[in-house]
Amino acid sequence: MVGIVSYGAYVPRYRLKRMAIFQAMGWINPANIMLAQGEKAVANSDEDSLTMAAAASIDCVEGFDRSQVDGLFFASTTMPYLERQNAGIIAGALNLREDVRSADFSGALKSGTSALISALEGVGSKNARQILVCMADCRLGKMGSSQEMIFGDGGAAFLVGEEKVIAEFKGSNSLTCDFVDHYRGSKTTFDRQWEDRWIRDLGFGEFLPKAIGGLLKKIGVPLNDFSKVIFQCHYDSERKSLAKVLQLDPAKVQDPMYHSIGETGTPHSPLMLVRALEEAKPGDKLLVVSFGSGCDALYLQVTDQIARFKKRMGVQGYLAKRAEMNSYPKYVVFRGMVPVDIGLRGETDFLTRWSLVYRHRKAVLGLIGSRCKKCGTPQFPPQRVCVNPACGAMDEMEDYGFADRKGRVLSYTGDLLAASYDPPELYGYVEFDGGGRFMCNFTDCTLEDLKVGAPVSFSFRKKYYDEKRDIHGYFWKAVPLKEVA
Repeated sequence: MVGIVSYGAYVPRYRLKRMAIFQAMGWINPANIMLAQGEKAVANSDEDSLTMAAAASIDCVEGFDRSQVDGLFFASTTMPYLERQNAGIIAGALNLREDVRSADFSGALKSGTSALISALEGVGSKNARQILVCMADCRLGKMGSSQEMIFGDGGAAFLVGEEKVIAEFKGSNSLTCDFVDHYRGSKTTFDRQWEDRWIRDLGFGEFLPKAIGGLLKKIGVPLNDFSKVIFQCHYDSERKSLAKVLQLDPAKVQDPMYHSIGETGTPHSPLMLVRALEEAKPGDKLLVVSFGSGCDALYLQVTDQIARFKKRMGVQGYLAKRAEMNSYPKYVVFRGMVPVDIGLRGETDFLTRWSLVYRHRKAVLGLIGSRCKKCGTPQFPPQRVCVNPACGAMDEMEDYGFADRKGRVLSYTGDLLAASYDPPELYGYVEFDGGGRFMCNFTDCTLEDLKVGAPVSFSFRKKYYDEKRDIHGYFWKAVPLKEVA
């Protein structure tokens, strides 16, 4: 039996009310008042599609043996690198084996489901035991555009395998068509789209029914047999029209979460699938459809294993851990949409020495330190000489992972002089549970949230961005536990 073994999700902490966007930019396009309901998830200044995919993946593989993962696929239309494999960075952050197969899937919003189908077929062909598939997007619409109102940020992940399957893969159907509803060139920051009516009528109105009809013909299962039908379509009126055309009970249409998260792009149908799995029962049939340069349609059937599956943080957990971003200017600064002065210290030249990054890749990407084999003392960064004064053993070290461990705040400061897009810059010393300590940044919190002894976990984030060379640097930051658990 091949299918989904585990799932995970990530929704950023910040939520921006759409009315706040309209109040700031409604003067340029008053018609946007029609889109000003609810809120959308907004990535922090140190988050992007890669970090969100990594967070969803960490949620997904919790409790699983990562050494059994034979591949990692990452899908996104907003990858930080065009030529440096993004999936390889995530694999390093997860401390996967070096001999895993990795690949980036991009170019269309359906690339997330395309990656998932590729993983399911890869495991089904016996060429891999388990493949981790993650997807995330952090898309931008121009200030005052409808896309700015609609787009939200988030990520999802699935572990595909053959053992303890919670949702069995029963079949798929794909359509490929150069239907340009929206596009973004390699040198373009903001999304552009064609006329809404054309997208609704020809795009969603024709391609989704065709993809669903093709799948139903393949599998021989009537549509009404499905417990949930999952499809991304941010037009409320078109979603209702599609339900009527398909003669589908509206109660079976999965909530798209547009008023709480927004249209997340590549991960959106997968995020909706995660939400459906969080409430699924054994025997439920799930139909998942993505949209973008065609469609992918998948048929999954929930197994008895779902009752024994340990719940993830998932969509429900992250939706509950929200903090309101009450400043539209802060949002546009976080997303780099307007220039802002962060002082002379912000003009530091971030020269990345790739040979040094490679030599220390385990420590930088995976937060791997060392542990003395003689006395058991853990330490970060990794050392040749044991820091325990009662030991002092040399070259008696083994790799020791810190990223999955909890810790406590040993000291902290809020620095208003340091260059920061969200001052004050928060940093200090953290002591890991089980031993070891290091100095790091704090994120997803305010100065008032920090106190000595407060528990923290660790999150893979952007450490810096070198604008001159277009280099994204990543490392781990501490997050107060009350924000993530």
